[in-house]
Amino acid sequence: MDLSNARWRTSTRSGASGGNCVEVAGNLPGVVGVRDSKDPAGPALTFAPAAWRAFVAQVTDRA
Repeated sequence: MDLSNARWRTSTRSGASGGNCVEVAGNLPGVVGVRDSKDPAGPALTFAPAAWRAFVAQVTDRA
């Protein structure tokens, strides 16, 4: 999967240092990219948008 056009964003809750968090790219058609903010050149996971929304909903409900 080509993620070269991904626009990565970090959570607003990650703090100023950008420490231990993930970055998400939601601008790609049909896929949501997720990567480690400390290793932006490393591997990235991809999810179908519906699967990502379900994951976020579950995490948000438990926060």
